[in-house]
Amino acid sequence: MALSGVSKDRELRIHESLDELSTDLADYIAEISEAAVKERGVFAMALSGGSLIGLMGKLCEAPYNKTVDWAKWYIFWADERVVAKNHVDSNYKLAKDRFLSKVPIIPSHVHSINDSVSAEEAADEYEFVIRQLVKSRVISVSDISDCPKFDLILLGMGSDGHVASLFPNHSVLEEKDEWVTYLTDSPKPPPERITFTLPVINSASNVAVVVTGESKAEAAHLAVDGVDPDFPSVPAGIVQPLKGNLAWFMDKPAASKLNGFQFSE
Repeated sequence: MALSGVSKDRELRIHESLDELSTDLADYIAEISEAAVKERGVFAMALSGGSLIGLMGKLCEAPYNKTVDWAKWYIFWADERVVAKNHVDSNYKLAKDRFLSKVPIIPSHVHSINDSVSAEEAADEYEFVIRQLVKSRVISVSDISDCPKFDLILLGMGSDGHVASLFPNHSVLEEKDEWVTYLTDSPKPPPERITFTLPVINSASNVAVVVTGESKAEAAHLAVDGVDPDFPSVPAGIVQPLKGNLAWFMDKPAASKLNGFQFSE
């Protein structure tokens, strides 16, 4: 690892290469999974899309494919595009093709959205599913709010600093009552999406933001270094679990504009 450190209630894990980052991410997910299964008997994780899924690929390989207790895993999506499950833009399809089809997770434990209804209906239905699984204790509940407490939420970040489908200056950032909300005017196509709200993301036991590439460096700087924590300039800067842990996984190009970090060539 090029650099690891804790800063302002978040852990920064900065890597020399994508291969090194992928190995560290697999270790991190496997450790949280093992701890959750030991404590609760299950592991509930929410995914996003994008390059994050490819970076999880080491979990499909030895030793993880044999040592992880896959039967105890429950999979959700922190955001999803309201398109057919076999559509190229579907986060579900990406995760199925690159990850879920390669590990023995029980199919009924994989909770994707209803792709045959409107964005609003899809969000409402998805929240209902999550509420039922909170009642049955598959998902924990936060002890400081009524929000679900996922064991782990994995997020990528866009070059504009968006996480999940929480975009800068969009009204979804203000949603406090719903667990899952929807957009029909996403600034990034496709326009119709569902997304976890900030209170749900910030109620998780663990949140990891995985960021790679020089195009994300400025947004990473704004999110991590934030000039004024009370007025974050990008949505990723508002991600801070209330009683959980936050880890940023970055390669050196993504971390290149962070304050105070010098890298030896």
